[in-house]
Amino acid sequence: MITPTFHFSILTDFLEVMNEQGCILLEKLEKHVDKEPFNVFLDITLCALDIICETAMGKNVGAQENKDSEYVRAIYRMSDLIQERQKSPWLWPDLVYILFKEGREHERNLKILHNFTDTVIAEKAAELENTKKMRCDNDTSCEESGSKKRKAFLDMLLSATDDEGNKLSYRDIREEVDTFMFEGHDTTAAAMNWALYLLGHNPEAQKKVHRELDEVFGGDTERPVTMDDLKNLRYLECVLKEALRIFPSVPLFARTLREDCCIRGYQVPKGTNVVVVTYALHRDPEIFPDPEEFKPERFFPENCKGRHPYAYVPFSAGPRNCIGQRFAQMEEKALLALILRRFWVDSCQKPEDLGITGELILRPNNGIWIKLKRRPNTRSV
Repeated sequence: MITPTFHFSILTDFLEVMNEQGCILLEKLEKHVDKEPFNVFLDITLCALDIICETAMGKNVGAQENKDSEYVRAIYRMSDLIQERQKSPWLWPDLVYILFKEGREHERNLKILHNFTDTVIAEKAAELENTKKMRCDNDTSCEESGSKKRKAFLDMLLSATDDEGNKLSYRDIREEVDTFMFEGHDTTAAAMNWALYLLGHNPEAQKKVHRELDEVFGGDTERPVTMDDLKNLRYLECVLKEALRIFPSVPLFARTLREDCCIRGYQVPKGTNVVVVTYALHRDPEIFPDPEEFKPERFFPENCKGRHPYAYVPFSAGPRNCIGQRFAQMEEKALLALILRRFWVDSCQKPEDLGITGELILRPNNGIWIKLKRRPNTRSV
């Protein structure tokens, strides 16, 4: 039901949001040009959060300007609580969990998140009803007057129907929106941070990105990124793919077997829960020689020929793959294009200094520390 909502026109609307929020991020990054190293991880994460809030719910929460808002704090605290609970089997039963202070804190934060989502859904539903009333009585194709309103994912959910014409329930809609809020910002933010870290360590690759950006944008650091631009940023796409190979945002995912399997001589019965460790899969030297090396050229079309489609699965694969894959790739390319059109990035950490942790996402415990220089012949904000 939901997959068709990610059609071309709504993704184009989403690109407008990405450009707007990306410009706010650029203003923040400008303050660090030619200064001491700084941790860019949170700046990019807050930008990704603003983007997903506006594209999923049509609500601007201003996380980049106010990282201490109640909603933003609740999102980050919930991520920590969920991760800790996953690692603690004794906290899995709900009746036990609520007895601990973490369980009570979980309930408090969940209430904040659900109240916010409930309010936004109610506002959107009312807006949709008003829109229907404003349509011309005699001409069903006549839309309300005024300028075209930008749609959010939530607008699509409220009007989505299945093959029998049934709509999603209120709870279904809230669950989808909440899922997008959590899965749609941390993962993309991590991918962009890892890409910047790797480019900062590989100046030759960064020069190639800059050359491509100059060809596509003609040295203009100000104009918004368009869909056509994104199609032409082929090397940048390979950079992102290689960053997701080395540092997949989701380091592992699980599946329940629907039939008996035989894997390398081992019988695995139907109903078994299996874990695919993306981080390890992407480092198979038979498929990716020198797996720790950053080589975007691995993803040139001629170098992908014959590679098994499930050898590289940063967005999972098959019928249960990531529904927001196109959205994520678009956001990552657009924001990196905005940043790298204007700045040169130097990474200030060795791999052993990152403190890589596989939690809900693959994150650097110690942040991503970079130095920024302004590229020659680019205008400041």
